[in-house]
Amino acid sequence: MDLGWLVLVSILKIAFVIGVLLLLFAPVLVLAERRQSAFFQDRLGPYMGGFPMPRALLDAIPYLVLGAYVVAALCGVMFAISLAMVATGNGQDVLFTEPVFGIEHTWGGLMLVFFPLAVIHLVAAKILPFLFFDGRLTIFGGLHALFDAIKAFTKEDIVPPRGDKFLHSIAPIIAMVPAFATAAVIPFGPTIYVDYLLDQLPAEGAIGGTAIDIQVANLNIGILYIFAIAGTGIIGAAIAGYASDNKYALLGGLRAASQMVSYEVTLGLSLVPMFMLYDSLMLPDMIRWQSEHVWGVLVNPLAFVLFFTATIAEYKRVPFDAPEGESEIVAGYFLEYSSGKWLMYMMGEFIEVAVSSAIIAVVFLGGWDVPFLTRAGWEAFGYRFDLSGTDFAVVSNVANSHLFIIILQVVAFLTKVMVLALISIQVRWTLPRFRYDQIMSLCWKLILPLSLLNILVTGIFVLLFQQMGW
Repeated sequence: MDLGWLVLVSILKIAFVIGVLLLLFAPVLVLAERRQSAFFQDRLGPYMGGFPMPRALLDAIPYLVLGAYVVAALCGVMFAISLAMVATGNGQDVLFTEPVFGIEHTWGGLMLVFFPLAVIHLVAAKILPFLFFDGRLTIFGGLHALFDAIKAFTKEDIVPPRGDKFLHSIAPIIAMVPAFATAAVIPFGPTIYVDYLLDQLPAEGAIGGTAIDIQVANLNIGILYIFAIAGTGIIGAAIAGYASDNKYALLGGLRAASQMVSYEVTLGLSLVPMFMLYDSLMLPDMIRWQSEHVWGVLVNPLAFVLFFTATIAEYKRVPFDAPEGESEIVAGYFLEYSSGKWLMYMMGEFIEVAVSSAIIAVVFLGGWDVPFLTRAGWEAFGYRFDLSGTDFAVVSNVANSHLFIIILQVVAFLTKVMVLALISIQVRWTLPRFRYDQIMSLCWKLILPLSLLNILVTGIFVLLFQQMGW
């Protein structure tokens, strides 16, 4: 590709990463946080914001739900009939003469049509009632969070009279930028071979032509870059505490700095055993090793537990939220922040949750790897699911095309990240806050020694396997 195309592709990659973080993970995590807090505190939750809907539409919702259930049931019956015809050897019987969308109107083709239709209508019937609340369109409460964000950015920005206005203004930016910068080396999917999007690629071997990584920057020290950039977030919290001219904010900044520095050490040491196994610091290489062998969480579950615990402490979430403990120092280092600046801190925290979950997914859960899915299509135990030569041939080619497999793997990666992020939200509303001394003791007296021991044991096993020729 020439320079112009490289610049365009880079811009599209950056836009994709920012869009995924801001338009997918941040809203979903905010909504999950609001709903979880409302559940535990026995209150309404994020359902006040919404658009009023006509009474006729609201009255029609039960009938729409019933209709969706009826259509799903009919599609299910037709799927069962088609499946029975295929099972009895009559799947090749042609029902109509002309194919539609490249799919022959045989019983086998109808089976592949009615199944997704049944699933779509069943999901629609389940979701539709939750889009509305009290006569308003709320979309599961998501509009409430959107309206809160608009309100926060339009409110007056108040700076303490004796605070440092410049530092007070740039501190939220310094705290938020590292969360986005670390996402630059996260591989959201496999390499895209532009010249073969609609073709079926071989499972192994080199492929020529134009190749695009679904990754902004593929650095040979990717994981070290993440730790280096993430460490700069400490500066934002410390500056916020200092610039606010408030003793509680200063104490919160000191707590945040000491806690983040302490857990940065354990974050790095807990991943050293995985570096030994993968023999690389590049995130795509880690994913390829796991796709060829087994996911990292199964090889070294202790490293997974240690790293997951350290990440929760690193982005200062409950039960490790001593830097912003309401019962002790009111709100911590962002006590004197309001409106859009306060929202930037909150947004940065949720982006950190998403990026940390993405790192865990890459290092321990195979990244975009899907079991039994290769570059050539679905394959298990040496058997490839290829239906060429049958009435499924067109559908099989679509299901095994390079573009379709890329979409599956990207969706699989985003699903892993979302599940890990929601688990961290669940931890926040399940465990009580630790005391500050307990947080430090957990780091230096438990996680750090276990990380060092894990490095020693993993190193011994790696040497043994190398001596045995494995």
